[in-house]
Amino acid sequence: MTIGIWILGDQLWAEQAALKSGVDQAQTPVILIESLQHVQQRPYHKQKLALVWSAMRHFAEELKQDGWSVAYYELAQNFESPLREWVKEYQITEMRVMEPSDRPFADLVRSLDLPCQITLIPSNRFLWQTNDFDQWAKNRKRLVMEDFYREGRRRFDILMEGKQPIGGTWNFDKENRQPPKGKLNTPAPLWFKPDDITQTVIQQVEQLTFPTHGHAEPFRWGTTRKQALQVLDHFIQTRLPNFGPYQDAMVTDEETMWHALLSPYLNIGLLHPAELVAAAEKAFHEHDLSLNSVEGFIRQVCGWREYMYGLYRHVSDDYFAKNWFDHTHPMPEFFWDAEQTDMNCLHQTLKQVEQIGYAHHIQRLMILSNFCLISGLSPQAVENWFHSAFIDAYDWVMQTNVIGMGLFADGGMLASKPYAASANYINKMSDYCGKCVYNPKARVGEKACPFNFFYWNFLDRHREKLKSQGRMSFILANLDKMPAAELAEIRRQAQQWHEGRE
Repeated sequence: MTIGIWILGDQLWAEQAALKSGVDQAQTPVILIESLQHVQQRPYHKQKLALVWSAMRHFAEELKQDGWSVAYYELAQNFESPLREWVKEYQITEMRVMEPSDRPFADLVRSLDLPCQITLIPSNRFLWQTNDFDQWAKNRKRLVMEDFYREGRRRFDILMEGKQPIGGTWNFDKENRQPPKGKLNTPAPLWFKPDDITQTVIQQVEQLTFPTHGHAEPFRWGTTRKQALQVLDHFIQTRLPNFGPYQDAMVTDEETMWHALLSPYLNIGLLHPAELVAAAEKAFHEHDLSLNSVEGFIRQVCGWREYMYGLYRHVSDDYFAKNWFDHTHPMPEFFWDAEQTDMNCLHQTLKQVEQIGYAHHIQRLMILSNFCLISGLSPQAVENWFHSAFIDAYDWVMQTNVIGMGLFADGGMLASKPYAASANYINKMSDYCGKCVYNPKARVGEKACPFNFFYWNFLDRHREKLKSQGRMSFILANLDKMPAAELAEIRRQAQQWHEGRE
């Protein structure tokens, strides 16, 4: 018998489960494949393609240096043809693959018609195993992230003193919502100059003839585990100490603020979440860092990220088609070209996404998702755009984040209320509104911010459904106080906005 290992483009870690499945390294061939057919499923960001392919090529070289026999297929037409060729050449009787994180890709692997046994090895990319999450979720009426996060802290002994959280509080979120005031002096992120391998990949991405998104250059992301570890160390030393207070703030021309920029590396396997948690906790104890910053970061990693993956694996297939508000409007063209919108908050965020494939979590939730929600865009179209546009996007990342958190299309399975907001929130948490052609305080009229008339129109259209969400009662009471003539004009402007684009 000959065992072979297929390594996927988001499993680039020497400790990954398939490589550690008890095989004889000297006798085990390994294969990595770049499939053009696969990346044509949607118009992926050019920097996403450059990151994954360059990281794959670098990882293949590292495996070769470690003594593995590696077959690498650049820009292949599909997965199956190279796999068949490789299986035949090495007379492979069993092909092992670490279980894909994305459900559609797992289905693809199972559907392959290869002349060998295909074995899926349980993934070790996350802190929680799928079965553990299912056991936690069993018999719960609501799968609340905060409950899951606290269980994770206990289970993995993170920021704990015995059975109690350090500091006596689980969550310091209230301390981490400061608006941007004055000069912030944000730290410079750690970027890298593309090496020869990455330069070659960038050139190949630029020459692709099928639709892609964004710009390939300047490309500044790391593409190796060594560089990813440098980014982690740089974050711990220069960004984590002040990460907390302004993690929700948004500032013009500030691409990264104090954010970690680690998700692209985490999501292709160059880093493991346990490493991030351990590094942050060690820095807290050794350097007396503020607990609200450290806890806020750890909550994103061992709380939100693990929760989203567990939930994604737990829900039924019909979750991904959910549309609780019956929203059907298509994506506006400006989501693919930021120059086509004169809303400054959207222009700033979308332009940044085009340039580097990244925006931080509040830009994603309270600018992009918020607009999509209140303007009534199709949840599935929105998820497809997010999956296409972001460098850290995968099916497991975007389905629950967009369908559940961002758009409340699951009717409240994930979030306790819709994350809907008017321009008032954006004006408070950013400097975008001061440089915009629209008035953030106007709900109707020529200078009315679309976030305002869409927000109130959203509340009006879905009043009956929103009544069932207890936290919405106060906001709906404000809607009841609105003059009938103003509400009628809000409805008219919302409808007119869509009519001008469809």
